[in-house]
Amino acid sequence: MSIDTSKVATTTSGAVSSKPTKVGAVATWADERLGLGTAMKKNLRKVFPDHWSFMLGEVALWSFVVLLLTGVFLTLWFHPSMAEVAYQGSYDQFRGVEMSDAMASTMHISFDVRGGLLMRQMHHWAAMLFIAAMMVHLLRVYFTGAYRKPREINWVIGSLLLLLGTLEGFTGYSLPDDLLSGTGIRAADGFMKSIPVVGTYLSFFLFGGEFPGESIIPRLYTIHVLLIPGVLLALIAAHMLLLVSHKHTQWPGPGRTENNVVGYPLMPVYMAKAGGFFFIVFGVTALMGGLLGINPIWKYGPYDPTKITAGLQPDWYMGWPDGALRIMPGIESHIGGYTIAWNVFLPIIVLPGVMFTILMLLPFLESWITGDKREHHLLERPRNAPTRTAVMVSLMTFYGLMWAAGGNDLIAIHFDLSINQITYFMRVLVFVGPAIAFYITRRWCISLQRHDNAVLTHGRETGVINRSPEGGYSEKHEAVSAERAYTLTSRPRDEVYSIAADKDANGVQRPTGRLSGLRERLSLLWFADNVQKPTQEEYDEGQEHLAHADHDDHAELGSKH
Repeated sequence: MSIDTSKVATTTSGAVSSKPTKVGAVATWADERLGLGTAMKKNLRKVFPDHWSFMLGEVALWSFVVLLLTGVFLTLWFHPSMAEVAYQGSYDQFRGVEMSDAMASTMHISFDVRGGLLMRQMHHWAAMLFIAAMMVHLLRVYFTGAYRKPREINWVIGSLLLLLGTLEGFTGYSLPDDLLSGTGIRAADGFMKSIPVVGTYLSFFLFGGEFPGESIIPRLYTIHVLLIPGVLLALIAAHMLLLVSHKHTQWPGPGRTENNVVGYPLMPVYMAKAGGFFFIVFGVTALMGGLLGINPIWKYGPYDPTKITAGLQPDWYMGWPDGALRIMPGIESHIGGYTIAWNVFLPIIVLPGVMFTILMLLPFLESWITGDKREHHLLERPRNAPTRTAVMVSLMTFYGLMWAAGGNDLIAIHFDLSINQITYFMRVLVFVGPAIAFYITRRWCISLQRHDNAVLTHGRETGVINRSPEGGYSEKHEAVSAERAYTLTSRPRDEVYSIAADKDANGVQRPTGRLSGLRERLSLLWFADNVQKPTQEEYDEGQEHLAHADHDDHAELGSKH
């Protein structure tokens, strides 16, 4: 059979369209001048691992996007002015009432702008979700050890994002100038004035004179829509760039090491998933904004310094410093004719600063105590770091108790209790509770470590009960799969820091600092009672025992037949 060779291709080059599309032409033109194609090709194929817990950070990111979208809508109608006007809108109860232009414009958005109330409530709910998602994401990162080297700076950036998000929320719900937000601003003025020496100057600078002045709403508006969002965008960009640079952490498992990433490429898999996830977050926020009322300023009325709302409560993320303020004993000092209100300064100014400082220093403190300078890309199960897990649970307990103390008046009303007794009880519990939580959590983690070792060496419980010829009963155990065994053993053994063992590559003792003894004792306490994974000999012995028991069971079953 003859072949017409004139119709057989002889070139090895790829096929090229004789007529490139307009989109392709534009892309080629841009790539030739900007080099975007070469720069993005590698990043678009970057691999990311897949796990449900990694989506917590995405919830925070997409909530921030919803905040930006709804915030742009609201800025079109909001008037950041404290000028007095007579309300003439659709809400009959307020018609003719004197209020600030900020309050009147907020009422106009709520009742006269099409979709205005939906946008207001979506904006407020998105702020709640943004801060909540950041908190939960931060906890996930901490409990899994994802903040260790080389991600300490990213942890600091995340902590700053949480702090700025909280301040952004406070400035946001202060803008309507209703009775609730005005009371919060009045409290903030008192907080600033409690700072020794410079407090009154700070208040005078922010308010443009004595409280309330006529400048606070315009200045908060500038801070809310320009200053803090700009810093947030810069920090989020830095956070994402470091995430890409360091590569994503992953859970241990077969084929996963400290030097690789097992997952799916960014394009098209994760781009599609991220796009779909954005619409889920947007849809849930829209449902909450449409069905769940929040911040009904028409119930509070315009701000009046002579009035205060009963049962005043700030947004939930501001509840814990408010609780600290409520249970703090009334301590004041009079020095040189000046009064220092420690009962305001300590719980509102000092305590949040100390808590956020501790939060940002956690990865550096752990690295110093343990002496661990290695890079970590595999995550740890919380049970395999009992002290680390217990430290965060104790901080969470402290936060939760302070948060509960912020509602001591409502607790007293609803449960018919004495508010004084609740206050005294909380003063003790905020110190005792975290210590109890630390002890219970640590012992619980150590018990779970023992359980994992028992499963590895003696097999998992099957629920099958065997009866021996003597009449005794025993449960049959089954060896875990090789994949499960690999996951359970994919953790290094703990190494307690020792001054004597701290030598360089040549075996020469390094000079010890003043805190070396403290570091050695803290390292010993950090790893005290931790259960190490079984050795290879212990694991082999356990597998041999399981195989022998399984052989005996089969032999016994055969003899019965």
